[in-house]
Amino acid sequence: QVQLVESGGGWVQAGGPLRLSCAASGRTFRLSAMGWFRQAPGNEREFVATISWSGGITSYSDSVKGRFTISRDNAKNTVYLQMDSLKPEDTAVYYCARAATISSSTSNYDSWGQGTQVTVSS
Repeated sequence: QVQLVESGGGWVQAGGPLRLSCAASGRTFRLSAMGWFRQAPGNEREFVATISWSGGITSYSDSVKGRFTISRDNAKNTVYLQMDSLKPEDTAVYYCARAATISSSTSNYDSWGQGTQVTVSS
């Protein structure tokens, strides 16, 4: 089992950047794919980005492609989400999660963090 703790959320003006971090504990992190998801009030949890265990493969939702970058540092057991050119519609609680392989489906992830709030004002 992997325990995940997100940090870095907050308030930012539209167009600004924000960087989220997800610290993991547990021996399986370095062999795990990781993902970022988000959930706005009244909406389903949606896929944002995923990264393979080596960091060599990444995938993004169309809504964030070109603006967000997922990365990881296996030596630090941490995965990051760099968010640039933020828009008000990016406002949501952001979650990191662990999976056996990269996936955009929430059902393939078996460990989740508690989430961190991101608010983008116009």
